Amino acid sequence: MKKNIQEELIAIIKIALRDIGIDSELAQGIYLDLPANERFGDLSINCALKLGSLLKRPVFELAQNIIEAIKIRLEKSVLKNYVKEIKVEGPGFINFYLENKYFYEQLQAILFKGVNALKTDFGKGEAVLIEFVSANPTGSLSVAHARQAAVGDSLANILAFLGFKAKKEYYLNDEGNQIEILGKSVELRLGELNGEKIEFPENYYQGDYIYDIAQKIKNEKLEIKNLKDFAAEYILDIIKKELDDFGVKFDYWYSQKALNRSDKIKKALERLRKKKFLYELEGASWFKSTAFRDDKDRVVIKSDGSYTYLAPDIAYHEEKYRRGFKRLINLWGPDHHGYIPRIKAAAEAFGHNRDSLSVIIVQLATIFKEGRPLQMSTRKGQYITLREVLTEVGKDASRFFFLMRRVSSHLDFDLELAKKHTSENPVYYVQYAYARICSILRSSPVKIKKREIDFNILKEAQEIRLIKKLLQFPCILNICLSTKDPYMLTVFLQEVAEGFHKFYDLHRVLGDNEYLTQARLGLIEAARQILGVGFDLLGISKPEKM
Repeated sequence: MKKNIQEELIAIIKIALRDIGIDSELAQGIYLDLPANERFGDLSINCALKLGSLLKRPVFELAQNIIEAIKIRLEKSVLKNYVKEIKVEGPGFINFYLENKYFYEQLQAILFKGVNALKTDFGKGEAVLIEFVSANPTGSLSVAHARQAAVGDSLANILAFLGFKAKKEYYLNDEGNQIEILGKSVELRLGELNGEKIEFPENYYQGDYIYDIAQKIKNEKLEIKNLKDFAAEYILDIIKKELDDFGVKFDYWYSQKALNRSDKIKKALERLRKKKFLYELEGASWFKSTAFRDDKDRVVIKSDGSYTYLAPDIAYHEEKYRRGFKRLINLWGPDHHGYIPRIKAAAEAFGHNRDSLSVIIVQLATIFKEGRPLQMSTRKGQYITLREVLTEVGKDASRFFFLMRRVSSHLDFDLELAKKHTSENPVYYVQYAYARICSILRSSPVKIKKREIDFNILKEAQEIRLIKKLLQFPCILNICLSTKDPYMLTVFLQEVAEGFHKFYDLHRVLGDNEYLTQARLGLIEAARQILGVGFDLLGISKPEKM
């Protein structure tokens, strides 16, 4: 039984490319994908398209040469028993058609070992730090933060499943201008509660939670020396509870205030100066970021001796590496897009591989209720919060819906759809498939006899389609890894649910033929396991009854 045909096929493809004189450097980025349509095979590579352009060679001819080289290598490998056919199709895709024998063996392995049979040690224990949300503690989390939380947490789960040592961090912006405004906002509301007539500035925080903080101080007669710190800690407790109810737990909370009060910023900039990447101009210190593909150099120390925003960010990211993390992933909002080149430049200046730092821009979300978008205004406290969405539709629907579009796409979140208990609601649809399988297995008078199952008996189109879909699971997770986006897993789970529902609607699981019953029970048990692991990775529950 071949545990991971993808890894072995990639190894063979790379050797085949070398055999026909293609430089190994050009073969580094090659990966197997799933064809857009099942009629184009089970696995696909687009290397002929990419290499044809680079090498100025006809794509179809190059693809044929690659296929011939792969076939020669396959003849020397046990994989020849599993690869039925290789074709050039479309504009130059090389598609692999696998023998059903491979799928039957994989299905058998899942029954004996669980989904761990499909698990790979792709990460080999590499330490990865994912930083996400990192909202200022100046108010409840918005839906934009909620989307980042769902993406970051699910991505960390996927990385851990793939063998990485993944940790989650929240960078706490607990110092700076916004915290100062927070403290002043509470101070003014306290004055109002004490009968003072207050002119409230437009740029101050005006949400009801500011009144709540002021009321608490007044009612409990608290003597607060530092209003801004008290308010920030009060709000941070709210944020932590919201995240906890959303199923997101961080491994680390990294304080900007603690960083600023340490000597880490100074030392980081000194290291850059020693490397000749800092220079003086007009009384300020500049980071020579243009040496690393930034469009202009950046000030890190102003002429008055104070740091710019970039200085602590440089120190913070270098600190991540110094803590032992080999790969960094940041999830940022769209307003930070222009900040990416300078932070990557800093990583490179310290000697780290530029690609070891990935910055993923998570686009915003719009909440729809009764067909109308709900408006948001952070300062006035009129924005839609994570808490409101959780109250309205619950954790499972919230998390799943926040993941249902690529992070690079704007997300429309329909609250009414998320509450429906029908197949229109994607999360209900996939969870119902899981519960339906559990019901069949629970009520079955026949127990699964793992060692006696012969999956070769499964010949119906819906059976084969479901088996093949289930065994795309490792490839789907690899796509999530390469894109740093869990979105494809939500698509996969919906397709598995659809495949199961279609199979079950057309074919009896518990029939008169004992051997067929056993094989079909084994098939739906594998579906249950893969759906269950998918739910775990996305952070949604596994209901056994609905």
